[in-house]
Amino acid sequence: MERGELNDLLAFASVARERSFTRAAAILGMSPSALSHAMRGLEERLGVRLLARTTRSVAPTEAGERLLASLRPALAGIKEGLEALAEWRDNLSGTVRITTTAYAAKIVLSPKLPGFLLTHPDVRVEVDTNDALTDIVASGFDAGIRLGESVEKDMVAIKLGPDLRSAIVATPAYFERYPKPQTPFDLQHHACLGYRLATSGGLLPWEFEKDGKEIAMRTSGPLISNDGELIAAAIRAGAGLGYMMEHDVAEDIASGALIEVLEDWCPRFPGFYLYHPSRRQSPPALRALIEHLRA
Repeated sequence: MERGELNDLLAFASVARERSFTRAAAILGMSPSALSHAMRGLEERLGVRLLARTTRSVAPTEAGERLLASLRPALAGIKEGLEALAEWRDNLSGTVRITTTAYAAKIVLSPKLPGFLLTHPDVRVEVDTNDALTDIVASGFDAGIRLGESVEKDMVAIKLGPDLRSAIVATPAYFERYPKPQTPFDLQHHACLGYRLATSGGLLPWEFEKDGKEIAMRTSGPLISNDGELIAAAIRAGAGLGYMMEHDVAEDIASGALIEVLEDWCPRFPGFYLYHPSRRQSPPALRALIEHLRA
């Protein structure tokens, strides 16, 4: 195999994974038009159509999916071999790709990732935030960060922080207009502010547990948004009752700016974990990042 053909196969894998010439071109450091031209050349040489193109999207054809399935283990082996060379370098280098939620990025990565980047200037960290549970192996990610209850059992999982707890809160002024709920079922009579999951489009259920009984409530109210900061602002303004993480409203509760209700229905649950495929040796850059996040 000539070097040019190998480069085209690498480029094809990137396009097929990203489902976008623009995003794949940015990763590969080339223009979208040059990448598209290279893919047409690859298809002509192989005599088969690998990518189905429209004006707005690109996706692998059935033949493309079959080729991608064959390429994945080979490309993963090449990547691991290159990453292993880092053991002989003085400075860590390479790319670490992570998928996580926007909230996890805020709580886990924002406080510590900048320090890691300053300490290891030759390491590149790519973070993709979305609400969906991404298949990190199929999507080419090195690791994911999610709540512990969402991590698949066949993954290596490393806890990155304490257990979490939800809190149902509203302002004192709100409770002058509405009685405090005594059970989750009382929420149907309240103005509940809802969070819409950006990826799936569904509303985040309000989850409760007491005496071994679990309840997931579908609430309604005057505001639905996929912007958590907007919802928090509306709660603090007295517009409604909110389902928040205790960590985010602890100071408001302590100062009396917000009042918490249904405390006995909101137990603690596993916090955030970094997880990666179960293999004998992780890339040095990923190992270093894990240690930094755990510190």
